[in-house]
Amino acid sequence: QVQFVESGGGLVQPGGSLRLSCTASGSSSDLYIMGWDRQAPGKQRELVAAITRGGIKNYADSVKGRFTISRDNAKNAVYLQMNSLKPEDTAVYYCSTKPILYGVGTSWGQGTQVTVSP
Repeated sequence: QVQFVESGGGLVQPGGSLRLSCTASGSSSDLYIMGWDRQAPGKQRELVAAITRGGIKNYADSVKGRFTISRDNAKNAVYLQMNSLKPEDTAVYYCSTKPILYGVGTSWGQGTQVTVSP
């Protein structure tokens, strides 16, 4: 089974930045694509970003130009640099694996809370 440890969330003002980190364990097949999804209270979970082992990326339209996903295959880690944060970015962020670059993945981690507020 795949395990995740997510960190880096917190409270930040609009326009601020955060960097989320995730360490993962599992088979190479399970970790071919890693990503970040998020879920706000009362809303469906949605894709934020995803990345293949080779560095091909996909972003939700709402975060393009503001967020950057990266990974370190040797460390089984994936990161999300979040800049120009908006209140609408407030959500629990989950590290995930997925079979393709599109859509919400699967995560067994607890997630990390991101709150953007004055």
